Amino acid sequence: MEIGVHTFADVSLDPRGVGPTQRVREVVEEITLADEVGLEIFGVGEHHRPDYAASAPAMILAAGAERSSRIRLTSAVTVLSSDDPVRVFQQFSTLDLLSAGRAEIMAGRGSFTESFPLFGYDLADYDELFAEKLDLLLAIRDAERVTWSGRLRAPLHDQPVYPRPVQDPLPIWVAVGGNPHSVVRAGALGLPLALAIIGGEPERFVPLAQLYREALTRSGHGSLPVSLNLHGFVAETSQAAGDIYYPAHSEVMNRIGRERGWGPTNRAAFDAQVALRGAYVVGSPEQVAEKILFQHELFGHQRTAIQVAIGSVPHRDVLRAIELLGTEVAPRVRAEVARREAVVAPATS
Repeated sequence: MEIGVHTFADVSLDPRGVGPTQRVREVVEEITLADEVGLEIFGVGEHHRPDYAASAPAMILAAGAERSSRIRLTSAVTVLSSDDPVRVFQQFSTLDLLSAGRAEIMAGRGSFTESFPLFGYDLADYDELFAEKLDLLLAIRDAERVTWSGRLRAPLHDQPVYPRPVQDPLPIWVAVGGNPHSVVRAGALGLPLALAIIGGEPERFVPLAQLYREALTRSGHGSLPVSLNLHGFVAETSQAAGDIYYPAHSEVMNRIGRERGWGPTNRAAFDAQVALRGAYVVGSPEQVAEKILFQHELFGHQRTAIQVAIGSVPHRDVLRAIELLGTEVAPRVRAEVARREAVVAPATS
C-alpha cells in the first residue's frame, strides 16, 4: 500500500490570509517533509481559480523534486481536456528527468470548468476532448515519433517529441470522480485508476472498482493499481483532528456548494463523514490507519492519497499531519496489508 498526500495549493481570498507566494513555498516544504518521513506519493492538482495557486502543477513539483529524493511526484489532477498533450508530456518528461524517474501524470476531465473558456475550448466537447487528447498523450508516450489525427486538434505527421523521460513508459493514471464510462475507458486502455471520493459512503464506489477490473480483464490487461484520493487529516487525537480540519474544510465545501447549488454542511454532517463508513479520513493515527484498512477491505486498492491541506488549515498543522501520516499511520497500514497478503498468497499460488 502506497500512502501519500495531495493538494491544490489553496490560498485565501482574504488579502490578510495566505497568498500564492507563501502557499507555493509551503507546498514545496510539504513535499520535502513527506519525502523525509517515508511517504510514497505527493500530488499537486490543477485549478485556474483565485482560491488556488496551482494552475501549473509541474512547476511546483519540479521545485519539490530538487528538495526530495524518493517520493513519487504526480499531478492530481492534470485537466487534460483543456491542455495540449504535447506540452503535458514535455513538462512531465522534464520533471521525470529532474527527479531521476519519479514523475507521474494523473489525467482527468476536471471537477471545475473554468479552464475551458480560458484556453478556448467548447464545453459541448467535454467528453470528446478528453478521449481524443488522452489518445494523443498515450501515442506520444509510446513512440518518439508520432503520427496522429483527430477532430479537435491539428494532426501530427511523423513528429518527434522531446525530451524523453527516464521512465519508459512514463506512468499515466486516469482520475475519475464517479463516471462509469471513464472507469471503463481506463480499464480498456490498461491505465491505472484514481478514484476521487469526497463525500458519501465509500461502499458506493466499490462497483466502479469492480467495473474497472472487469474492463481490464476484457481488454486483456493484467492487474493494475487503484488509488483512492480522499479528504482527510491526522492529529494526535480525534478531537484535535476534527477541530483543526473542520473549519477550513467546511468553508471550502460551503463555498463550492454555493456555486453548485448544494446544501450547506455542518459539524454533524462532517462527523458522519469522519465515522468509519464515511468518506473523510480524519482522526488520530490509530483511527486513520483503521479507516484506510477498512477501505482496503472494500477496494483492495494499492494507494491512498489524502488531501490534508485544504482551505485555511495552518501550515504548521499540515506539516504535523504529514509527519504523523508517515511515521505512525503508514507503518501500521503497510504491516497489516502485508499480513493480509501473506495469508491470501498460499491459497492463490
